[in-house]
Amino acid sequence: MTVLRRVLIDGGSGSGKTSFARRLQARWSQWSAEPVQLVSLDDCYPGWQGLAEGSRMCATDILHPTSPGYRRWDWERSQPANWVALDPALPLIVEGCGALSRESAPLAQLTVWLQLDQAERKRRALGRDGDGYAPWWEVWAAQEAEHWRRNQPWRLATVLLNGNPG
Repeated sequence: MTVLRRVLIDGGSGSGKTSFARRLQARWSQWSAEPVQLVSLDDCYPGWQGLAEGSRMCATDILHPTSPGYRRWDWERSQPANWVALDPALPLIVEGCGALSRESAPLAQLTVWLQLDQAERKRRALGRDGDGYAPWWEVWAAQEAEHWRRNQPWRLATVLLNGNPG
């Protein structure tokens, strides 16, 4: 029997990764005696050009076997912020575009891909983040496309889900 310790949740921007991860954390916490850590790659990406670096950090830093953690990104100052240490003994959920890669998949017991059509993802993402994200949508979408081309994360996923609730 495999003990679930690390979960990776990936999908395009606006596909429902954060909502799904929060629901999973809440449910998991109901039946677990220990707290479940949740990391959003939104806290890690080094700016709007940082999807590939966030994906790398997921595999090498966040999922490090003995000293996991990550460098936060200060979006207001557009610079690195504090280091956040994670407890390697506690369960961990990582969600974000780029979380699921060829390097990170072998380090998790459960990998999830959330699929949703681009028009609905864009509507959700811009509705959520508004004017702050709108000028960057195409820049981010190009990085997602490159991540998908390189890693085909849906093929690395143990679970494929539709990003529509219900």
